Amino acid sequence: MNRIILLTTALSLGGALSVSANPALQALIDDPNQWVIQTGDYANQRYSELDQINTGNVADLQVAWTFSTGVLRGHEGSPLVVGDIMYVHSPFPNKVYALDLNDNGKIIWRYEPVQDPTVIPVMCCDTVNRGVAYADGKIFLHQADTTVVALDALTGAVVWSVKNGDPTKGETNTATVMPVKDKLIVGISGGEFGVRGSVTAYNIADGSLAWRGYSMGPDSDTLIDPVNTTHLGKPVGPDSGTNTWEGDQWKIGGGTTWGWYSYDPELNLIYYGSGNPSTWNPSQRPGDNRWSMTIWARDADTGVAKWVYQMTPHDEWDFDGVNEMVLTEQQIGGVDRKLLTHFDRNGFGYTLDRVTGELLVAQKYDPQVNWASEVVMDPASDQYGRPQVVAAYSTQQNGEDVNSTGICPAALGSKDQQPSAYSPKTQLHYVPTNHVCMDYEPFRVSYTAGQPYVGATLAMYPAPDSHGGMGNFIAWDAKEGKIKWSLPEQFSVWSGALATAGDVVFYGTLEGYLKAVDANTGAELYRFKTPSGIIGNVMTYGHGGKQYVAVYSGVGGWAGIGLAAGLTNPNDGLGAVGGYAALSDYTALGGTLTVFALPD
Repeated sequence: MNRIILLTTALSLGGALSVSANPALQALIDDPNQWVIQTGDYANQRYSELDQINTGNVADLQVAWTFSTGVLRGHEGSPLVVGDIMYVHSPFPNKVYALDLNDNGKIIWRYEPVQDPTVIPVMCCDTVNRGVAYADGKIFLHQADTTVVALDALTGAVVWSVKNGDPTKGETNTATVMPVKDKLIVGISGGEFGVRGSVTAYNIADGSLAWRGYSMGPDSDTLIDPVNTTHLGKPVGPDSGTNTWEGDQWKIGGGTTWGWYSYDPELNLIYYGSGNPSTWNPSQRPGDNRWSMTIWARDADTGVAKWVYQMTPHDEWDFDGVNEMVLTEQQIGGVDRKLLTHFDRNGFGYTLDRVTGELLVAQKYDPQVNWASEVVMDPASDQYGRPQVVAAYSTQQNGEDVNSTGICPAALGSKDQQPSAYSPKTQLHYVPTNHVCMDYEPFRVSYTAGQPYVGATLAMYPAPDSHGGMGNFIAWDAKEGKIKWSLPEQFSVWSGALATAGDVVFYGTLEGYLKAVDANTGAELYRFKTPSGIIGNVMTYGHGGKQYVAVYSGVGGWAGIGLAAGLTNPNDGLGAVGGYAALSDYTALGGTLTVFALPD
């Protein structure tokens, strides 16, 4: 009887909630023993107050237990812990397991959706899924086929489901969801198929549609107020989502929203990024292509945009803008600011005032970035906020059917979706990065619904004249826009990081190592080789008075697509297969959760 009570205590907190605030969910998020949404908290800091594991004893970590998901493709995201239950998810077919932490991880229930396998070839870069979320006694899953499902957290029974997109048109899902107040925030994938990106809010109670904001299109679709929505402090004006597109190209404009979401409860604003415009051939879509490649701040209740900032106007390199927005409170120039920090695929680390959208810092977080010389920071300049493109690396200026060589970073960016971490103790961001460059040849392509709409051939390789590897793990000062320390890695660091109050930062490598480093110096303190390459996100939780660290291994994702899908042509995987061909010498497929703890 006591065990059943323990299992249901945390879950029952969702029963008596204020529709306007959801204090029970916030209480669970604030409890360091729990991990109830993928980002750990609404600020996307991926920081834990747990400090039982610290710099003095992390070297003693041991494997406490493991769990196989039974799926071999890339394992992104992390498990959740709510009360005494751990929730584990998998790539396609998107299985979900509920495990009893009081009974040796016994499976309480499992959810195995039946999905049409024809969705697999429509998914751009592996069949990954970045995980489930918890709120109000429900586990929320966004499946590959865009079905959003609410499962009873205790039984696994389907409470409601709703279809968010149409895979026959190229709409799929790889992202997690984020519960905010009485709504569930959901994105969409498919930019490589000419999908028009959107963010949607469903009502948590029954799955009914609350609002949807598109990345481009008429003001009524984008939920942009021409007068009150601002870009770098100025009103965007009418028709901003259509007037930088030629004709009706915005209808297949890309700007998909498959990354991470953040939320500021005080401002009631949701933050996220939109992806690349379609197609990858820039000559076919003249103009700035707003609002692809954009940081968005939207009202959580209505979806109306308060401000936007387009980082890469008229993208020529597939520098998706979907990476996480990390919310912090720090001083700049002696003034307390509510900050937003974003490490974009384009290689620039941005710091903005998240209240107003004012741009404060824009600096390269990989010194090899060469496609742009700088981002103009003078508000009086007509180039304010725009990157200054270097002609030699401009695929637009070089033209169709011309191979532009030596562009840094590659299309997978100086960082892709793999989330960074932030420690309020050190005030540093810990960033997993790709140290990769590319050759890029655009070609003319026609649009057919449900068919690839890419229009470019790519080749990827390590950044030249550097350490010879394809990744770095860095500590970044977002107030100054400077690297504080950097750890070279043989392959891209495709794992999400975790920072803790024990001054330990964790991350995983594509070869399969879980590593622990000193948050202040970067000195390596621990490593352990897991069964497969790590592209999952490290998380931590407390149970029975003990701190645990957990991570998925299961190589895949864009960097590991060659292994995951059995591809051998070096140009496949949008250029990644050739760039990461050596990865097969170090790891193999397998989906495993590994949980670590200090010895008793």
